[in-house]
Amino acid sequence: MSKFFTISEVSKLLKLTDRLNNKPLNHILRYWEKEFKQIKPKRVNSRRYYSLEQIENIKLIAFLLKDKGMTINGVKKVLNQKINKLDDYKSHSLKAEYYKKNIKEKSKQILKKIESLKRYGKKNTY
Repeated sequence: MSKFFTISEVSKLLKLTDRLNNKPLNHILRYWEKEFKQIKPKRVNSRRYYSLEQIENIKLIAFLLKDKGMTINGVKKVLNQKINKLDDYKSHSLKAEYYKKNIKEKSKQILKKIESLKRYGKKNTY
């Protein structure tokens, strides 16, 4: 059984939040949904639910738009040409950079958890 996420959860996951009040910027995801045919959330009672595969597509789109500075039309061309699948093994490819960024983020999260364990120790439940 796969897990589904609401639009607000996905916005927070991608750090698409207002800097002042930390509210999710759901309108960005709704706009991307109109622009990219790869984003098709399930709708139940007019609420959007995104699968993990959908979230990976959205992360790639966000990376290309925000980190690589590509235009929406440029990202559409990349996604439509299946360049992602062709250049998986090149170390300087777009997808390789995307994976490197994800690995760095996950490594930072793991290091934070290790540091907190070192600092506070494992809680004893005896």
